[in-house]
Amino acid sequence: MWLLALVVTAALSLVSSIRTPPNVIVVGGSSGMGKAAALATIEHGGKCMLVSRSKDKLSTAKSYLLSEVPSAIVDTAVVDATNEEEVQEFAESLELGAWDGLVISAAGRAPHGPFTELPTSDARGMMESKFWTAYHCAKYISVKLNDGGCVVFVAGILNRRPGINCAPLAISNGALEGLTKSLALEFGPRLRCNCLSPGFCDTERFDHMTPDRKAKMIANTALSLPLQKIGEPRDMGGALYYLLTAQFCTGVILDVDGGHGIRQYASVAGDPMRAKEQTRQ
Repeated sequence: MWLLALVVTAALSLVSSIRTPPNVIVVGGSSGMGKAAALATIEHGGKCMLVSRSKDKLSTAKSYLLSEVPSAIVDTAVVDATNEEEVQEFAESLELGAWDGLVISAAGRAPHGPFTELPTSDARGMMESKFWTAYHCAKYISVKLNDGGCVVFVAGILNRRPGINCAPLAISNGALEGLTKSLALEFGPRLRCNCLSPGFCDTERFDHMTPDRKAKMIANTALSLPLQKIGEPRDMGGALYYLLTAQFCTGVILDVDGGHGIRQYASVAGDPMRAKEQTRQ
């Protein structure tokens, strides 16, 4: 009986430490899905801290968030999360008891190209910007999170549904999914660890493309998805907030992809398996 009482007491203590809404640190919060996660946090009344390498992007993102929720508390910090020592110093500066969640969505531009021709340095760079950034942040910042909190990574559908010429992304996404499940075991029951696996989402990542090329890419992708549309940052922000706050959810890889995992690549018009269907129509 004393053991049961001890377990119940510990569980109640953990539950009582959970703050709703949570205060969240977002690494990669100056743009895209990270910024959307920060917006979802402050819309629910939580405080957020945006972390990025670019002071200018942080300033722009903060101004945007405050224009959406003027009463919000938004802090910023300039940190190169690919640098382990910088992340460790940043983590040591964090006040104990102030933060409940950590979202890591930082990633550099994804290299594309045939596996045998793509420079290996490009693949290493993808791992540095997407996987090792997440690894560093989870290692050092997680210890500063309150009991009952959560670490959330952002991987991507190209791990389990890879595309041609996208090996570096598939590799880094797969590594993040493996890290998620490992840390869910190691961090529990004090913390949870989850991972968002987004499909194609229209973020600033594609701003370098010409408008015409971007529009064609979006239209082509949308046509292949069951929902006939691509994702928006708010879709991902809401999913990230769910993973942060779902108290019985850990070790989860959440697909938010418009059905990308079951997408069909063949054209209906040219698909011989649907010839009879076309005739009936």
